[in-house]
Amino acid sequence: MIKYTEVMVRYGELSTKGKNRKDFIGRLAGNVTKVLNDFPEIEIHPRHDRMHIVLNGAPFEEIDKRLKKVFGIQTYSPAVKIPKTLEDIEKTSLELMKETFKEGMTFKVNTRRSDHKFEYDTNQLNIMVGDYLFDHIDNLKAEMKHPDIVLRIEVRQDAVYLSNQLIHGVGGMPVGTAGKAIMMLSGGIDSPVASYLAMKRGVDIEMVHFFSPPYTTDKALAKAKQLTSILANYCGKINFIAVPFAEIQETIKEKLPEGYLMTIQRRFMLQLADRIRAQRGGLAIFNGESVGQVASQTLQSMVAINDVTTTPVIRPVATMDKTEIIKLAEDIGTFDLSIQPFEDCCTIFAPPRPKTKPKLDKAREYEARLDVEGLIERAMAGIEITPIYPNQEFLEDQVQEDMDLL
Repeated sequence: MIKYTEVMVRYGELSTKGKNRKDFIGRLAGNVTKVLNDFPEIEIHPRHDRMHIVLNGAPFEEIDKRLKKVFGIQTYSPAVKIPKTLEDIEKTSLELMKETFKEGMTFKVNTRRSDHKFEYDTNQLNIMVGDYLFDHIDNLKAEMKHPDIVLRIEVRQDAVYLSNQLIHGVGGMPVGTAGKAIMMLSGGIDSPVASYLAMKRGVDIEMVHFFSPPYTTDKALAKAKQLTSILANYCGKINFIAVPFAEIQETIKEKLPEGYLMTIQRRFMLQLADRIRAQRGGLAIFNGESVGQVASQTLQSMVAINDVTTTPVIRPVATMDKTEIIKLAEDIGTFDLSIQPFEDCCTIFAPPRPKTKPKLDKAREYEARLDVEGLIERAMAGIEITPIYPNQEFLEDQVQEDMDLL
């Protein structure tokens, strides 16, 4: 099995960013460093045209799993550094091809040479290495325009670098290049997908999750943290902000008409999210609302709820079908967890007949009957902030705690 020595990372949209390109590349390098922080032997060298990751013995298979989830990477290739001799080039090229070639595939050799003093030029190397491969691999076919495999030979000053895989990353922008925002995370399917899409556009998000003990269980809170841990694979770390919401829900249920319970609850959630955004230096609020999906997500409801803030509220999945959202949730690994039956605070206090077309003036009137500032201040005083990293376990820990209590 080939022992790769480095990975060549190619940028995607960064190539269009002009004067900001250097900052974007620096941010990408920082994000790659975070997701590979448990491989201290690795060296990362960000350059203008590409990033070089020197493995120094680290296993490419593990690095590959991490790089597939880093936004801002268009493609990358594992490479082998070898001495600058024709014998080494031919021998290693054959090993690479035998590892990746399958019957019926086509190939081409593509040589680039920055060391112009090397004894063979690009055409000579293309021909000699191609002939060597034809002599040692049966049924090999050349294709110059659209080959299945491109064997890339780069002759640099220090050595020769060989690669023949082109692995696609997730694209997008490096997380953090678009600024910071708050994400309103429930335990459902939509908001984790919205979180993923926000990060793909370079937004550095912090999760705000509302919980209502004793009505919601510790498992529901653990589920939201577990979802955050899955999403942290795409950026290295996400702060999770748990907001106590039971007093607000109890007060609304006791004092206001049933039809407006959901509308007023959502207005409080948005006000709290906005307070947290301001404290944390965020520029916007994101959520997982999809137009018309539930009563609180009709356009009339959005008007009545958004009334409490002038901060931009961005809804990445607003126009997506449910089937599209589910497909993306499956792709990013959040779907199976999202459908686990641990009820969140939106579910347990949901009225049987919520207003689908609430009136803005009524929403303001009902909310004014409450001690809005006092309720918000007490909720803000009880928030808990937890930094969450990739692949942490929360649900398993909670199950173990429950068993210990039995």
